[in-house]
Amino acid sequence: MSMLTPPGMGGQYRITGDKYPRMRPRRRRARLVLSVVASVTALGLAGWGTLQLIDVFTGGGGTASAAGSAGDCVKQAAASASPAAGATAVVFPKPAQITVNVYNATTRTGLAKDTADELKKRGFKIGDVGNAPAKFDQKVKGTAILLGPATALKTSLPVLATQVTAAEQRTEAGRKGTAVDLIIGNAFKSLTPQATAAKAITALSAPKSTAATTKKTC
Repeated sequence: MSMLTPPGMGGQYRITGDKYPRMRPRRRRARLVLSVVASVTALGLAGWGTLQLIDVFTGGGGTASAAGSAGDCVKQAAASASPAAGATAVVFPKPAQITVNVYNATTRTGLAKDTADELKKRGFKIGDVGNAPAKFDQKVKGTAILLGPATALKTSLPVLATQVTAAEQRTEAGRKGTAVDLIIGNAFKSLTPQATAAKAITALSAPKSTAATTKKTC
C-alpha cells in the first residue's frame, strides 16, 4: 500500500504513487479568471462605442476642427463686408435729359403750370402743360401718376419719382419716344423738397455694397 493511501482505505480508493491527483477547484478558478477578463473587455468595447456615438451626435471634431471653423467664419464675415468686386454704379439720366409733360387731374386751377415751373428750376425739360386726358381727369386719388414708355421704367421714371413723394409709376405698352408724364392727383400738395430730392438722385447712382452678415453657427 502506498504511503498516500489513508488508513483503512483500499480497493478502488487506493492511491498509488507519491503525488496527489489534481483537484477540480483549479478548473473553476481558470473559468472565473476568463469570465472576469471577458467582462472587462466587453465593458471597454461598450464604453468606446458609446464615446464614438456621442462624438457623432454632438459633432465633436476636435480642437483643430473648431479652430478651423472659427477662422472660416472670420474670413466669410470679412468677405461679405467688402464691396462686390467690380461693382459699378447704375447710370441714370440727368434731369436735363428728361422731358416731362405735366398734367392736372384735379379741380385746382394753375396746379400744372406751377409744378412745371418748379421742375424747370430743378433742371428738367418741360413738354406739354395742361389738364389731364379724360381717362385720368379727376380720377387720380393719390399724389400723382408717373407715366412713360417701357424703357423709362428703370431710367427716367425713377429720377422723376425723386421729385414727387409717393407717386405711382406706370408704363404704357407701345408708347413711343422718351418723354414721361406727371399726372397730378387729388392728394398732391407740393413737390419733394429740393434738397431731399437732390440726395435721392445721388443715391440712385451710388454703387451698392454687400452688407456684413454673421451666421449663428459661427
